[in-house]
Amino acid sequence: MKRLIYCLLLAAYCLATNTVQSQGFISRTIGGFIHDTSQAGEPRFLIYPTIAYSPETSLEIGFSSLYVYYANRDTVNRLSEISAFTFFTLRNQYGFWLDNALYSDQDKIFLLGKLRIQSFPLFYYGIGQGTPKHYQARVDANQIWVKERLLRKISKNLFLGLELDFQRLSRVDFVRNKQFSTIELPVGSQGSTNFGVGMGVVYDNRHNVLNVRKGFFSEVGFLHYNKALSGFRFNNFTSDTRLYRPLGKRNVIAMQLLGQFNTGNIPFNQLALMGGESMMRGYYTGRFRDNNQIAAQTEIRFLPLPLGFSKRIGAAVFGAAATTFPSVKDMFASRLIFSGGAGLRFLIFPKKDIYTRVDYAFTREGGGLYIFVGEAF
Repeated sequence: MKRLIYCLLLAAYCLATNTVQSQGFISRTIGGFIHDTSQAGEPRFLIYPTIAYSPETSLEIGFSSLYVYYANRDTVNRLSEISAFTFFTLRNQYGFWLDNALYSDQDKIFLLGKLRIQSFPLFYYGIGQGTPKHYQARVDANQIWVKERLLRKISKNLFLGLELDFQRLSRVDFVRNKQFSTIELPVGSQGSTNFGVGMGVVYDNRHNVLNVRKGFFSEVGFLHYNKALSGFRFNNFTSDTRLYRPLGKRNVIAMQLLGQFNTGNIPFNQLALMGGESMMRGYYTGRFRDNNQIAAQTEIRFLPLPLGFSKRIGAAVFGAAATTFPSVKDMFASRLIFSGGAGLRFLIFPKKDIYTRVDYAFTREGGGLYIFVGEAF
């Protein structure tokens, strides 16, 4: 989904700073955002309007917000963040997203999760790598997705705990593309409600999850969806490893290896989905989907660029490769799919070293624009 953010924010700031009431609420709020005069340990909250356009939604208007803080306002603790995004469209669609990475004092408890509530069309291209470039159906549905890890520190940087995943897809309607009027509908096409319970192990020595300059993160998680709690019985295993290393005083190289593996009777919306705003940028989320996926990406970040007129502008270049496959025995027979691109960065919170990113990714099927607060991974 393409988000064109800050345009209203910056316009309001320019207007506010050129009026007699330049020290009013709007100027103080937006000016504080632009200049970040807060103390390093002070919590920061930002809310700003967003405008976007996509073929699925037509014009989209909404609000985004970001809250960052240190437990007990102690910068020795890790930076916690809560980000939210809500939107409405001219086609009467709506959505609310919430993401959290929260650390208690001395990192004793770590909460990592996401919430998605949305009425939003999903393009369905089919299952497997042999699917056509054009979508086979538009899936209209209501979705609720809650995933949360409740982890406790068992040693330095090592966390162990419970993983919960709830996904409900309701009021599902497959609107077939005329070119694919006879497609066979996948498992879960009538909707489903699934609740998975499992365990997770996380090693995490990152200090700032929105912009890691040096660190290592690795998560191994297992979820079981039982018929007693779910419409379908299946298992999910996920491995996510990320490495960050400095290149000189201001640059960073970041690498990620992601594996998703499913067994059982899996509904189409919970298969491994390739694409999105984080991994394999440039591909629509779910452009390729199957039981399993392995993906990797590398990004070099220049934070900031050595410009004489500003210390708040940065850039990045990135590349990724991924593959999907129905079973482990087919892993080496599947082909690799590539994407890559570049982007600009702007340092919005200097005291907390948080950038907003504007990325454009290229693929063999086209490209995609992404504008978000915080790095992709």
